[in-house]
Amino acid sequence: MLPFSPPRIDQKIIDEVIDTLQSGWITTGPKTKRFERNLEAYADCRRVLCLNSATAGLETMLRWFGVTLGDEVILPAYTYSATANVIIHCGAIPVFVDVNEHDFNINVEKIREAITDKTKVIMPVDFGGMPCDYDAINEMVRSNAIINKFIAATLEQQQLGRILVLSDAAHSIGSRYNGKRAGSFTDVSILSFHAVKNLTTAEGGAICLNLQEFDNDMIYNQLSIATLHGQNKDALAKTQPGNWRYDIVEAGYKYNMTDILASIGLVELARYEDETLPKRKLICERYNFAFAPCSWAILPCFVSDEKESSYHLFPLRIKGVSEMQRDQIITTISRNGVNVNVHFLPVPAMSYYRKLGYNIENYPQAKANYEIEISLPVYFNLAETEVEFVIKTVKDAVYEVLG
Repeated sequence: MLPFSPPRIDQKIIDEVIDTLQSGWITTGPKTKRFERNLEAYADCRRVLCLNSATAGLETMLRWFGVTLGDEVILPAYTYSATANVIIHCGAIPVFVDVNEHDFNINVEKIREAITDKTKVIMPVDFGGMPCDYDAINEMVRSNAIINKFIAATLEQQQLGRILVLSDAAHSIGSRYNGKRAGSFTDVSILSFHAVKNLTTAEGGAICLNLQEFDNDMIYNQLSIATLHGQNKDALAKTQPGNWRYDIVEAGYKYNMTDILASIGLVELARYEDETLPKRKLICERYNFAFAPCSWAILPCFVSDEKESSYHLFPLRIKGVSEMQRDQIITTISRNGVNVNVHFLPVPAMSYYRKLGYNIENYPQAKANYEIEISLPVYFNLAETEVEFVIKTVKDAVYEVLG
């Protein structure tokens, strides 16, 4: 069976991990700090804090901004559950809005319609690695009409003076928007280094701080404490002579990244721009070329005048099929030796969120996109012959089901 998205684990990574194990630093240490600095340079953002997951990064920033009971956070209906779950964890209310047809990203006008005096944060999601319309979103939250609706309840909210834009950039490291890279498009961006992501650390994530209204170094220090049990010194700091004593200054969380994870990330980041991205782009372009003549194929958008995707997913849509037919096509593809996926079952359709009163029928474009979508394999070690096998298998399955 051809896998969907295995990680690239080669001798370079193995050697770097062994070096870490032999160094004695297997928790947060010098390699995690180096990985953070390298990410800052790559994303051209002010500070980066690496954590054990992107989910941890999202929740950390919501809590830093004081999001709490009764507050509202706007997000797309078309996303993974983590984007919504962290809002629930804070006691706040997820306000789902519909998405665009062409790129699956959050619809800016739907955001505008959903803003109330309870809105504290907007969380755009870069679906498949294609950046959202950040110029429009950033301009919106800074407009007088929207600022006048904002009611600040914490010092951080007062200092910002407006809605925070917290980008779920889990898919989009390496994507570009108006000449910038993901991590620098808006106030704060959260990257993911999960096993299936373009750049993996096995598990992991990063907060990219780009807050013009704040001292980002100070926020980095605050968040470092908040994500290590509220401890005011990490293990690396305590190794300095006579520096063993520490304090707990808040009831923090255990979210830190380890040097073992960072060692994988250091190798992956060093070759990301020259090896990983070009290979993923090549695979996606081959798929687009192969399926373009097919009348039933709705092809994904990877490039526009101001944007370029990170090529994280290839979300192929099958025109005119029912959800049941789409599922039959997936079953046929899998039976013939190719692992495919669906991104995503929209969160309002999940059991937990249905019980809270959300209804997928209220997000017709998200529902329509989901019902006909199939994600094809895209990963570094996917050989050219395997790409051709995927293409043939998908075409054969569509013709078998649709006749």
